Amino acid sequence: TLLQAIRSWTNKPHTFITASGVGYYGDTGNALVDETSKSGQGFLARLCREWEGEALRGEAMGIRVLAVRFGMVLGTDGGALPKMMFPFKLFLGGPVLPGSQYVAWIHREDLSRLILWLSENRSISNPVNGVAPETVTMRQFCAALGTAMHRPSIFPVPQFALRLALGEMSTVLTTGQRAHPRKALDGGFSYSYPTIQSALQSLMAHA
Repeated sequence: TLLQAIRSWTNKPHTFITASGVGYYGDTGNALVDETSKSGQGFLARLCREWEGEALRGEAMGIRVLAVRFGMVLGTDGGALPKMMFPFKLFLGGPVLPGSQYVAWIHREDLSRLILWLSENRSISNPVNGVAPETVTMRQFCAALGTAMHRPSIFPVPQFALRLALGEMSTVLTTGQRAHPRKALDGGFSYSYPTIQSALQSLMAHA
């Protein structure tokens, strides 16, 4: 719809940024993936491919299209983090099993800054991983969350419970992507919260 509207404009934007996700890579296990890596298999990978494919139609109008592949965006007033915080508040927090899956994440402030940086830095080409440079497993993520909230992380969440509650979307938490922000780092982007501990401590301080 946006591209159809832009097609009629006399002065078109130089850049069209669309929100995609690291689910594009499928379940990568322990393998480190960056923007040069191929798409994977499964529901999220297919969804991301089709979404990015629609956005890329903007290139036919001479527009630079950037698909920013988000990881888990960390903020305390929306997204996955508040839902993950709830059991920790009750001293019932723990990792989503198996716990060894990687969590690609980024502090909301860093993501906002990255999008502005991309809009101004025209040398960066499609696509871009919108993730922090530190890669962590679900077990490490939840341990850091417990530390930031001064709570233990000892009660694991079984996969079947998530499947019952979320259906196919449960794969967001039960599988993972060890995604690396190569283009952002190579381009000189500076993260305010490059580690999971610094990001969560900042967010919990204002929760």
